[in-house]
Parts: sequence; C-alpha cells; structure tokens
Amino acid sequence: MTALPETAPPRLAWLRQRLAGGTNSQWFPYLLVLPLVLVLYGYVVHPMFATFSESVSENGTRNYLQFFTSSGVARESLFTSLFISAASVLLCGIVGVTMAFLLKRFSFRGRRLIEAIILVPAALPPLIGAVSFQLLYSNIGILPRGLQALFGTERPILAFDGIAGVLVVHTFTMYPFFYLAAAAALAGMDPSVEEAAYNLGAGRVRVWRTVLLPMLTPAMVSASLLVFMTSLASYTAPLLFNVSQTMTMQIYINRTNGDLPMASAYASVLGIVSIIFLLAMRWYEGRRSYQSQSKGISANRRELNNPIGRWLAPIASVLATMVLLAPVATIALVAFSENRSWTTQVLPETYTLDNFVTIFSDPKAFEPILNSLQMSLLAAVGCVVIGVLVAYAVRRLKFFGRGLLDVAVMIAWALPGTVVAINLISAFSTGNAFSFGQVLIGTFWILPLAYFVRFLPIVFRSSSAALALIDPSLEEAARNLGASWLRAFYTITVRLMLPGVLAGALLAFVHGVGEFVASVLIYTSSTVPISVAINNRMYSFELGTAAAYGMLQVALIFVVMWFSGRLESSRTATRRAEQWTN
Repeated sequence: MTALPETAPPRLAWLRQRLAGGTNSQWFPYLLVLPLVLVLYGYVVHPMFATFSESVSENGTRNYLQFFTSSGVARESLFTSLFISAASVLLCGIVGVTMAFLLKRFSFRGRRLIEAIILVPAALPPLIGAVSFQLLYSNIGILPRGLQALFGTERPILAFDGIAGVLVVHTFTMYPFFYLAAAAALAGMDPSVEEAAYNLGAGRVRVWRTVLLPMLTPAMVSASLLVFMTSLASYTAPLLFNVSQTMTMQIYINRTNGDLPMASAYASVLGIVSIIFLLAMRWYEGRRSYQSQSKGISANRRELNNPIGRWLAPIASVLATMVLLAPVATIALVAFSENRSWTTQVLPETYTLDNFVTIFSDPKAFEPILNSLQMSLLAAVGCVVIGVLVAYAVRRLKFFGRGLLDVAVMIAWALPGTVVAINLISAFSTGNAFSFGQVLIGTFWILPLAYFVRFLPIVFRSSSAALALIDPSLEEAARNLGASWLRAFYTITVRLMLPGVLAGALLAFVHGVGEFVASVLIYTSSTVPISVAINNRMYSFELGTAAAYGMLQVALIFVVMWFSGRLESSRTATRRAEQWTN
C-alpha cells in the first residue's frame, strides 16, 4: 500500500493502518459490517419498532387486547388466517408429496411432460396467479359456467368462493414447496433400506409408515413451515375470493379507512407470528434428525405393471397437464378478448389485439410498465450491493453478532408484504436520519425501498450459496501476491460469485415487477406499478387489458427462468471442469 504523506489527517492514517491488514485485521470485519448494520436497522428493524409505536400511540394496548380478550373481528381474523395456513399445509402436502412419489419412483407415459411443467403455477406472479384461478374456478369462472351450460343447471357447478377458493389458489401455487423438498429427499434415499424392509416381509403401507415417512420428515417439516408462512402472508387470494376477515385483509381495510394504529397492531401481531415461524424453521434446519447412514444412491424408477395403472397413467398425465397449464392459458385467452365483451358467456366471444396495442401505444397505459421496470431495477441493484456484502460478511468473516446479521436479513423475507408496507408508512411518514430528513411516503422512492426490503433475502441467499462453493484459498493467494483486499474481492470472489448473484438479482427484479401486496398500500397516482394497474383494470371490468399486462409479467418470468437455467448449467459445467482438472 502506498505510504501516507506526513500531512495526512491522523484519523485517516489510523483508518488506513487498520485496513492495511485486510481480513487479518481485527477491525476489518466491524468496519465492513457497520454500514450493513445501519442499512438493515434503518430499513428493516427500525420500521418494525415504528409500527409498534404507532399501534400504541392512541389507545395504548387496547388494540392488542382485542386479539386475546374479545370475540370481534381482530380475533376472528387471526384464527381464520391460522386455519387457512394450516389447511394449506395439509392440502399442499398431500398434492406435493404424492406428485413427488409418482414422478420420482415410477416411469409411465407422460411423466417427462409433467416434470417439465409441474412448477408452472408457482412461477406466476401472486396477483395474476390469483386472477387466473378466479377466472377459472370462481362463480364467474370458465369451468363452473361451462359445467352449468353442459348440464343446464341454474347455478354454476363446482364454483369456489370464500375460504374454499383461497385454499384452491394456495394448493396449486404452493404445493411446489412440498414437491421440491420431497423429490430431493426421495432422490437421496438409498433404495437398499426400502428393499430390506420388503425382504423382511413388510407390506407397502408399513414400509411407507416406518421407512419412507420418517426419512421424508425433515423435508416435510421444512416445507410445512414455508407453506404456513407464505399462506399467512397471502393477500391476493383473500382479496379476490372475498375473504375479508384475515390478518392481511384487515391491515389493508384499516389502512384504507385511515385507522393506522389498528392497521399497525394487525401488522405487529402478524409480523411476530411470521418471525416466530422463521426462527422455528431456522432452528429445525440446523438440527440433524432422521439422517440415513446409507450411501444415498437414488432409487431407479419402476415401470407400472398393473394393467389399470398403465391405462390410467396417460389419462392422468393429460389431465394434470391441462390443470397445470390452465392458469397460463386462461390469462393468454383473456388477454386477446375485447374489454367488457365477456359477461355471461362461458368463453370470450370477441377477440382483438387492441389490448396489447393500448398498453404499448397509450402513454398513460405504458406508464405502469415503465414504473415497474425502473423501480424493480433500482431495488435489484440495491439488493445486489447489500446482499453480496452481507453474504461475504456472514460466510467469510468472524465477528461478534454474525448470527444476528444473518437473522436481520431473513426477517425481511419472513414479513408479509402488508407488514412491510405498514412498517415503511410508520417509519417514513416523517423525515428521519435514514430518509435524510425527507418524507418518503407519497414519493417515487418508497416503492423501490419496499421492493429492496422484500427481496434482499433472495439475493443474499443466492450469493451465500455461490460463495459457499468458492475456496477461500483463492482470495488468500491473491492477497499473498500483494493484492489489496478490495482488488482480491472484486477480481476473484465477485467474479466467481457472478452467476449466482445474477440469478438472485434476476429473481429479485422479476419479483419486483410482479409485486402487489406492498405496492397497493403505498403507491401514488404517479407511481402505479403493473400489478396495481392490473387490479385497477379488473375493477373497471377491463379484463382484456388487465390480462395483457399479466402476459407481459408471465413472459418476463419465463425469460428469467430460461436465463437462470443457462446460468446454472454454466456453473455446473465449470464445477465439473474444475473437478476433472484437479
């Protein structure tokens, strides 16, 4: 390092002296972590305290007493949210584990097709996904009205509304949590354990109960916690299926009615419950239970020999394909329908390209697209900068409070979008040090900040996973050759992390473009994002234009999924080449 001039300020000289040792200096971790702690405190933790202060500002603890001592809306909303979350776990577990068992243990016609599309419903943005299920399965949906026309009944058949409709949406969009976890567990099982049980005379039911189910327990518990937390945070499904007495809906209703203290009380209770489940999930993931001591060789798929099964499998494959692709097909169909032309018909009768022409040629209609792209890009850049540095600090540095820093990042992931919005409203309705004295509510910057808070954990997790695959000795070798920590970090570590960081950044960006739950509480007339534009068009009965916006989101998601797949393939090929070279 270049020697300091004698006239350098003493404090600057002290700082450079402490940094000269890079990661070997005892001061280095704290100098790097301090700005990160300030960011996380200022935009994640501090707003949570501001929300709690707002909830007790007028009536003290009276708002909280309604959750535990009265039988009013507050307590019923809490119980309804917990019931929906528990039922969602049960239904998603049945669907996800069953699909994983069939696809990973049996070979039949149509299996590869189902494996290719099984995650499609989960890829839809929350709002457009809920809209597609409403257009398919509600009282105004294609399927119930089609059955009504077919059988000539007075009312739609198999129409879902209320809690049943919410559970349908949750089941078809959240079962991948169970499917992915169970599929990974099944792929890692040693088939000799199961075969040994059969050789000892155990039947299929007993093998499932005493061998397979215990081995799947860790995967199912983790998936259960994820589904429970996601269901608890759900807002779009209760909104579209008319379930007003949930925690998220009550936050929106009280905020819209101007009762910010009560909305803050709901947000505080929901935030505490979500954080408890986050900590429970982290605790469980840290345990080592039900681990097999076998070789972990995946089982070979068995052909279906049963004649009935051989006939039913292709039929079930076709039906499953239709069910999984139906939401995307519905949005695509409605996107080409003429606004206000689809009323009582089973399917739209008039089709046009005007919806796409409108959103690209009308400046007012194009503005939400531009807003979402700008705000999501800003949030993604912020997520990359902070997420990479936090991942590096947690993975590579040793300092007091490292676990707390990790938890602080993941708290933002646990908080529902409605809670994040209320937190930001409570914290930035007035100027403070973290907003540089400016009021952010009602400005352009509040939405990128909300997206940054919500999706920072995505970039953090992907960066942390990428960093775990990089040998620290590479950076140490560069430092031993005379490179500064900053140069070694940029030229070695960041470049090797780049595919993982880009994958996380793309996911954060596409999630920002589709974000609705927080946006609907804090947007202004000049900062309307695509998701809010979809909601507004739906209420104006402009279904075609709303679906056209949705198709843009779906197309963007599939492009990102394709590009992320290419990045993952590149990373896999690089690791294999390194292993072959070594």
